[in-house]
Amino acid sequence: MNSSSRSEVILTAKNIYFDYQLSLYQHSGLRDTFINAVRNPWDFIFKKPEILPVLRGINFQLYKGDRLGLLGLNGAGKTTLCRILSGMMTPNAGEVICPGHVEAIFDVATGIMPELTGRENAYLLARLFYNTREVSRELVEEALEFSELSHFLDAPFKTYSKGMQARLVLSLISSAPSNVLILDEVFDGADLFFKEKIAKRMIKKIEGSNAVVFVSHGPDQVLELCNRVLVLKNGVIEFDGPPQEAINFYIQSGGSRSFGEL
Repeated sequence: MNSSSRSEVILTAKNIYFDYQLSLYQHSGLRDTFINAVRNPWDFIFKKPEILPVLRGINFQLYKGDRLGLLGLNGAGKTTLCRILSGMMTPNAGEVICPGHVEAIFDVATGIMPELTGRENAYLLARLFYNTREVSRELVEEALEFSELSHFLDAPFKTYSKGMQARLVLSLISSAPSNVLILDEVFDGADLFFKEKIAKRMIKKIEGSNAVVFVSHGPDQVLELCNRVLVLKNGVIEFDGPPQEAINFYIQSGGSRSFGEL
């Protein structure tokens, strides 16, 4: 994997803080809300919202050529950080500085309209992924051919299996290099055959992109794709360095259950 160029900063995360207000994510019905208000009016009026701190002062720079892995147990803040880096979420404090477009993939259903066909969704997703209304027909059609979905391309996306969904989306996002590419465990849905086929194509895209942020629980993928790794724990960066050293640090700090037997 190419080494990073410390002379050109592609993205800066500056003192990022983020909290979840748990009451916003607790789905109480109108009836339950009314009953609680009648039973405990003072608590209902004056009770302070319960806050869950997720990110606590995240600082790092992403350089041209960086292939940055993110490691951390579930709840460490990896996906939240990626969503903030991509502009999908706004931090409570701090800022992300990135003059170029950030392409982020969190799930194979991102931006999908289930009622539309695979082919129709592919053209819509291409505009989303590549941030332009002028997406070439050749780029999309090449991705569709690569997916090997054949006649299923004209079937509604909602009829696709998880593996077929992954084939379509991964084929499309691997079609062209990016400024900053964020991949959050998007390989998990692909079948074994397609994982092997997509690997070379995805590596080519990663090598052609200015910088990549890669979230995975697989040590082999981290070692193969990354030249630098951040280890997150309790919302802070505990380690920033070479992949093998990061994996060793992660295991020693209690993350071996995510990796299984190495």
